[in-house]
Amino acid sequence: MPPAAASAAPPTRPAAGPTAGAAARPTTGAAAGPAAYRNSACSSDEGAWNCLAQCESNGRWNANTGNGYYGGLQFWQPTWEAYGGLQYAPRADLATRSEQIKVAEKLRLSQGWKAWPSCSRKLRIERFDRPEEPVRSSRGERRTHVVARGETLTSIARRYGVDGGWKDLYAANRAAVGSRPDLLPVGARLVIPKG
Repeated sequence: MPPAAASAAPPTRPAAGPTAGAAARPTTGAAAGPAAYRNSACSSDEGAWNCLAQCESNGRWNANTGNGYYGGLQFWQPTWEAYGGLQYAPRADLATRSEQIKVAEKLRLSQGWKAWPSCSRKLRIERFDRPEEPVRSSRGERRTHVVARGETLTSIARRYGVDGGWKDLYAANRAAVGSRPDLLPVGARLVIPKG
């Protein structure tokens, strides 16, 4: 079974990894393996990353079984390094869950869910990319939106009629979006400003 965030994939194999010319490697170490993940029904409440980690490593965010893949999402070391993991820890298994997810988001923006080929197929993980219907709020309730692939702050601001457009939406969600408003993290939950 080819693993996930584990490899630098050549152009003909869209597995995981930073460089197109690098030697092919399995993409996920899947410490426990997808076969060990008995329940492929993954709820949206759990979140895509928790479901994926359950499949890849039995939910063990500190997984290091000696197979060359580390952490809950089973990063191959060169992939961890190429996507900025070293700013958090020397290996993925030494990083926190949230740090592993930050690196995984960068990898997913680059390669999509196919960076975790076996588990993403098994879990039908792409369903987490579907945009939620706008949440209608009554007075005092916060409206939120989960970012789907291909969405921009502009498109979301238009959808909800945000008065200040994308700039006000960004201002309200700077912590969730980060310093690059042009690179929305898929799966991020945004607060929709009143307007």
